[in-house]
Amino acid sequence: MAWLQLRVNCSRESAPNCEKVLETCNALAVTLEDNANQPIFEPELGETPLWQETRVTGLFHADMDTDALLKKVADELKLPIDNLHWHILEDKDWEREWMQHYHPIQCSNQFWICPSWTAPPDPNACNLLLDPGLAFGTGTHPTTFLCLQWIAEQAEQNPDYYQQKVIIDYGCGSGILGIATLLLGAPLVSGVDIDPQALIATRENVKRNNIEQEHFPVFLPNKFNSPLADILLANILAGPLVELAPTFASHLKAGGKLCLSGILTTQKEAIVEAYNEAFVIDETREKDGWICVLATKK
Repeated sequence: MAWLQLRVNCSRESAPNCEKVLETCNALAVTLEDNANQPIFEPELGETPLWQETRVTGLFHADMDTDALLKKVADELKLPIDNLHWHILEDKDWEREWMQHYHPIQCSNQFWICPSWTAPPDPNACNLLLDPGLAFGTGTHPTTFLCLQWIAEQAEQNPDYYQQKVIIDYGCGSGILGIATLLLGAPLVSGVDIDPQALIATRENVKRNNIEQEHFPVFLPNKFNSPLADILLANILAGPLVELAPTFASHLKAGGKLCLSGILTTQKEAIVEAYNEAFVIDETREKDGWICVLATKK
């Protein structure tokens, strides 16, 4: 079965009204996307920014009266017909379509992130099996990769590094960072996330890697109360990381290690300023415009 997409090119100011009009015309779904290669990396807290040139797309059943709908939308929005375009969307198994583009990722000589539906390239390596589901964290984004690279390096330099470590994965998403440390020898990781879906995804990925749930309990922030940790991992965004600096300091032992990411290179100064009081900044790593900040609790 095919579907029809009505794409409307409009300005930032008119995009919310366009979305509303498509919804009143019984669109099955409405999406907004950049129409001029203008990336938005991180909004301010409480903001929902749009692009200066925005494309709004409505999804409709293929058996509808396209001419009538086109005229109605153009009249409602007071836009020329040339700004509206119909496109056929072939029906696909969208889950499998996405899966075929996600491949194993090598984070170090002996550590791989592998989709749960593919065989690991190196069966003798440490292979983390992942199905991210609806939660962030696949290893493909530079911020996740930088954290995983650091995690794997510690075990390569000292195979016993994680064996006595208690770890917090704050903003755990899919659980990828915490699971990596467990596979490399950590006895306990506590996962924290504001999204209940992330906690579900983490539990599933823990099970997928044959790890007992008691080794990776997960919590909403208001339910989290943990003993002091040796390592805290947080791949979130710069705004929340700045706000959470005192919280992270309270969760770590003196000498504990902090691994922060989700930070643009232009946001490094704000992060360093927020963490300088309680931490010594050891190192900053960069990949594709994103950085990972490594620090030690004073």
